[in-house]
Order: sequence, then structure tokens, then C-alpha cells
Amino acid sequence: MSLTASLDASSVTAVPGEETTLPLQVRNSGSTVEEYRFEAAGACAAWTTVEPATLSLYPGSAETVSVTFRPPRDPSVPAGETPFGIRVVPTSGQAEPVVPEGRVTVAPFTEITAEIVPRGSHGILRGAHKVAVDNRGNAPLTVGLTARSGTERARISFTRPELTIEPGRAAFAELRVKPGRRLWRGTPLVHTFQAVVAPPAPEGEEPPAPVVLDGSYQQEPILPRWLPRALIVACVLALLLTGFWYGLLRPAVKSAAREAITPEVIASATTDPDRSGGRTGGQTGGQTGGQTAGQTGGATGGGSGSTASPTPAPTPTASTGPSAKPLPPPVPTSAQVQVRDGVGGGSSSGTALTVPAGKTFRLTDIVVQNPQGDAGTVVVTVNRGARVLTLALENFRDSDYHFVTPITVPAGGRVTMTVDCRKIGRPVNAPTPSRCAESLFLGGTMQSTKP
Repeated sequence: MSLTASLDASSVTAVPGEETTLPLQVRNSGSTVEEYRFEAAGACAAWTTVEPATLSLYPGSAETVSVTFRPPRDPSVPAGETPFGIRVVPTSGQAEPVVPEGRVTVAPFTEITAEIVPRGSHGILRGAHKVAVDNRGNAPLTVGLTARSGTERARISFTRPELTIEPGRAAFAELRVKPGRRLWRGTPLVHTFQAVVAPPAPEGEEPPAPVVLDGSYQQEPILPRWLPRALIVACVLALLLTGFWYGLLRPAVKSAAREAITPEVIASATTDPDRSGGRTGGQTGGQTGGQTAGQTGGATGGGSGSTASPTPAPTPTASTGPSAKPLPPPVPTSAQVQVRDGVGGGSSSGTALTVPAGKTFRLTDIVVQNPQGDAGTVVVTVNRGARVLTLALENFRDSDYHFVTPITVPAGGRVTMTVDCRKIGRPVNAPTPSRCAESLFLGGTMQSTKP
């Protein structure tokens, strides 16, 4: 063999970020001049160089080259022992290459960075933070976590006391801030604290300086400061809505309900068979019973002073004989009249209903309308001037009356409305009319007195 190469040492230690040199002796045992080139092999080839890169030797001569290791200070180069080889290749190709081998040990180094996220938090009951620790060294690292509060009004704690981090990796730990007491109202309180990340001390060396992180937690009051103002505004709005309802909406609803009472509605109500039958039966029975009791009491009172016992009311018939026929059922009846009257010209009257011969009218419902808002007096009379209602026009727009005991109007009787106008009203969004105008609607039943 015309080529020999050997390392001065089979192993060497390299510190990341620094240079370490190992001598390599090369001997030309051949008979001709030879040139050699050098190639690093193994995992450390990227940060291993040979100087000079090429070497020319005369026959029988030997020289030494330097193998330099420059491991970077980076987590990509793990700490520990790594095998390597230096290929010595003759450029002429007449001799076989030689590969002397050795081992390089990369020394470990420690470098960490830490960050607290978020740096400031706020809340009512507690604050939540995370501490991120990056291992920028080339060996696994276990760091201790401690916290200290800047005040005595809050407790600071980590969810775990230490973190184990692989090279080039990051790990997270939760940090909680809990105030000593609750804040119901007032100005928010700020609690300051520090999180301490302490790396371990290498053997035989001083421990590295810990990483200290500053953070804060703002404790918010349970009852916010805007709550009293919101309550005041809510009360004011409630009062405004209540006044709006009673001042505008409620009168409009009542007016709409009254305007919904029309002659057609009264007619449909009085033609209801259940209502008319029950009312007619009650009216007929009550009137007949009252008349019978009155007649019996009068007849008895004219005697020796004894009290007459009540007798049942007979069914209305054409006669009291054995062949008497029953009267036909009462017929629901409605009528209306409108009276117009000018100012200063005296009163005006109008007849709403005249009872035909052989019939009796029982008046149960009266509706008086003053749509223009006129001022004056309206009088409703039955029979021959008997007043039923006397109303001041300025007190109403619609007024309805319902009688439990019907008002009886005999044959030939009339239901009349008299209007005395003192001031003509003015409808909304309409020109002022020339005369007062009032309407009368009435309802009841018409009973025949003959079979």
C-alpha cells in the first residue's frame, strides 16, 4: 500500500459555537509524487473541514493536516457522541483511498427563552395566563416554575411545578391569578405578579440566571359602573311608555271600540236566538209576575187587611178561557234616527220608533253618538214625553246604555231624541260642519198583544 493516514486521537470533544482541531498524518509510501484530497464522512460532515483541502507528497514523505470541528450552537446538533471518518483519496486513482475513523463528542449547552401570554388579563373572579418556554439548547431540559405576587391581595400559582422540554421544542404551563376577595363595585384593582423560569445547573458549574416574566391582572367589579345609569334610564323609559299609553293609545283604543258599535252590530246581537229568547222570557215572566202580584195585593188590601199569597204568573194569552190561544213570540227590533240642529234656533227633535197598534215595544238598548264633538243637550223620551236620558254633548262621543228591566212602550208610543245645539264641533282633519248632528240607535223586542 502506497498510502497511510492516521489520526492523533481517536476521539475529541467539540463545544457548540467553538472550534476544535484534530491532527491527521498522511504518508506517501509509493514511488511517485501523489496528490490527495480529503472528504469528511458521517453526521458531522456538515460542520467538519480539513485544511488544507488537498495535499501533494513526494515518495517517502509525510505531512500533517488539521481536521477542524465547528458544531453550531443550535438545537439541530444534539449533544452526545457522533462517529466520523476522513476519506483520503489519491487524485491519480492509482491507489485505494484510506478512511481513518474517530468519534466526536458534542458538548451540551443550555439556552432558554420564555414568554407570558397574555401579559395583562382582566376578569371578575380570576385571571388566566400561559407561560411558553422554548428550549434552544441541544439537550433535553427540565425547568422549574415559580410565581410571586406583587401584592398580598392575590394568589399566583402554576398548574404544574416544572416542565420537561425536548431540544428545539416549546412547552406551555398555565398560570392562574385569584384575588383574595371579591370586588362588588368601584374602581378596578390591578394585581401585579412575576413568573420565574429556572433552568437546572450543569454539573460543576454555576446555575444560569433564571428568566423573570412580569404580568398583571385587573380585577373587575361584579356590579359594573354603568348599572345605576342603566336602571335610571330604564325607569325613565318605563314612565314615558306608561304616559304614552294612558295619554294616546288607550283613548284611541276606547274610541275605536265605541265606533265599532253600529246598527248592524246591534241588530245582529238582538237577533241572537239564545239572547232574545232568554231576555224575552225573563222580561215576560218578570212583567207578568209583577203585574199579577200587584193586582192581587191591591185586591186583598181593600178587604179586611189580610195578606194575599203570591200566585204564579199566567202565560200571556188572548183570553183566559179554556180555548185561549198563545201570543206569538216577541220579534227583535232595532231603529235609528239622526237629528241635526243649528245654533240659536231652538231645539230639534226626531222620532226613532213609533209602536204600531196592537203591539208593545220593550226597550233594552240605547246608543247615542256625537261624532262631531258638538256641545249642547240631548234628551231621549218615550211615550208622551217621559224622559229616559238627559245628556250633555260635550261629555261624550259615544255613549251606550243597557237596561236589565226593559222600558215598555205601548201601542202608539214613540221613542224620540231632542237636540239643543250650543256649539258646533269640528271633526279631526275635516272642515267645520254647519249644524250639530247626533244619532240615536235603539234595540229591543216587539210583542204582539193579539194572537
